[in-house]
Amino acid sequence: MENKFAGTGVALVTPFDKNQRIDFNSLRKLLVHTAEGGAGYLIVCGTTGESATLSNTEKKDLLQFICENNEQQLPVVFGIGGNNTNQLINTIRNTSLDKIDAILSVCPYYNKPSQEGIINHFRLIADASPVPVILYNVPGRTSSNITWETTCTLAQHPNIIGVKEASGYLEQCMRIKLESPDNFLLISGDDLLTLPMLSIGATGVISVLANAFPGHFKLLMNQYFTTNHLDAKKSVFDLLAINSLMYEEGNPVGIKEVLKQIHICENYVRPPLLPASEKLSADIALALEEMKIKPDR
Repeated sequence: MENKFAGTGVALVTPFDKNQRIDFNSLRKLLVHTAEGGAGYLIVCGTTGESATLSNTEKKDLLQFICENNEQQLPVVFGIGGNNTNQLINTIRNTSLDKIDAILSVCPYYNKPSQEGIINHFRLIADASPVPVILYNVPGRTSSNITWETTCTLAQHPNIIGVKEASGYLEQCMRIKLESPDNFLLISGDDLLTLPMLSIGATGVISVLANAFPGHFKLLMNQYFTTNHLDAKKSVFDLLAINSLMYEEGNPVGIKEVLKQIHICENYVRPPLLPASEKLSADIALALEEMKIKPDR
């Protein structure tokens, strides 16, 4: 199977205007920025896209717009996840996925199912989906970790092709790589862990910071895969100062502030989030000044 999901996947933000409506003009600008910067594929309606506050109509409009304005024809991954299995199956059946290369589905949150419950959930999702499924493990948000044993069990399903691992548990990720089929994709879900994840066999990263710095991640990947590991290490450390600021006031508050400061879109977010505070805005401006790389523009 050809790996469409190698390199950098951009977890796209959803730009809004001051009236909380989707800002499609800024979204078009973001699509050009990420594609020209070297993004490998696009993730639509993920956590960074504020999927929790988007209506079903808005999600369909976003997906249609991105597919129609995807000038470089990058693979598109659409977020369809949640904690109501039957509702998700209905969503899959009632969503046009003709131009979608895969769906990204987060581990059920709040319910805190058993591992057997997680297995059953994802098998039902994968059975219903006409396109491949990428699991999304982010226990910091869901309060429920997908163990490596569960991931490797699900990896046997013919329609489950990989996992976005944002647990931060490197030993767990190593076990997944060791025990899953060779063609099962291990994808980093944490920007700063991209390099160690690559070193244990990950195919790339689904990144928040790549909204602003797609060229930096493309460089990092090129450095690593051409065995220039010292430069790849430097590229990761270049992100250290700004990465922690991305999550101080919730995601995507930080990255939208960065995008505002590099003139891609405004920093509006939907409640319960608020735009970056004056302190966070100033800290991000300072980090951008101190970074040894310049924002891609």
